[in-house]
Amino acid sequence: MTYCVGLRLNRGLVFMSDTRTNASIDNIASFKKMYTWERPGDRMLTLLSAGNLATTQAVIGLLEERSKAADNRTPSIYDAPSLFQVARLIGDTVKEVIRISADGGQKGEATFGASFILGGQIKGGETRLFQIYPEGNFIEATVDTPFFQIGEHKYGKPILVRAYDADMSFEEAAKLLLVSFDSTLRSNLSVGLPLDMQFYEAGSLKRGYERRIEQHDPYFSAISDGWSDALKVAFLSLPPFDPNA
Repeated sequence: MTYCVGLRLNRGLVFMSDTRTNASIDNIASFKKMYTWERPGDRMLTLLSAGNLATTQAVIGLLEERSKAADNRTPSIYDAPSLFQVARLIGDTVKEVIRISADGGQKGEATFGASFILGGQIKGGETRLFQIYPEGNFIEATVDTPFFQIGEHKYGKPILVRAYDADMSFEEAAKLLLVSFDSTLRSNLSVGLPLDMQFYEAGSLKRGYERRIEQHDPYFSAISDGWSDALKVAFLSLPPFDPNA
């Protein structure tokens, strides 16, 4: 399992992903789940992945190969004229990989399933954020749905829903996502450190701030401990239950 979030702000985009994958309780490893393609001044694209590891790596591998191809026989994310077309290209690649890998007519939501979050900007277009499903279709973030989660998302969603503000800074968004990830890490062992984080400044058309948050990171430890203490204080400050009321 995994947990990835793409968050849309007025200032740009924030991405965060864990790195844990496990085939069984005693077969746990770390794999990168955040990938970036950049042509400064023209486009900056970031992709987060969740699901079957072989499927997601095959999709990323095809996208990488086709982005370096010397001919135009296969579509490339560097040639797509808009983020919408990049999302469509990735969706088609997901369907292609699943169709080739599937045995016995299994569908995208079965063994070979994979989901993605795509965000970034292409010159002449707006900053955009998409969620791509195993079936190859996709949706775009809006004012009403300003963030996407894939993987083990239920534990970290409440804090995002309650505290998100489109006007928040990148630093505030990072703090918000770290609280969301801390809640998930404490609730599900299939999500784990290190965490990868990236900012994208709208209009920059280049890679922004990046950081890997390792085990025993001082700031993440402070966030985790501080959030736990704050929850206890908030709980104790609530009015007591009166069975006679």
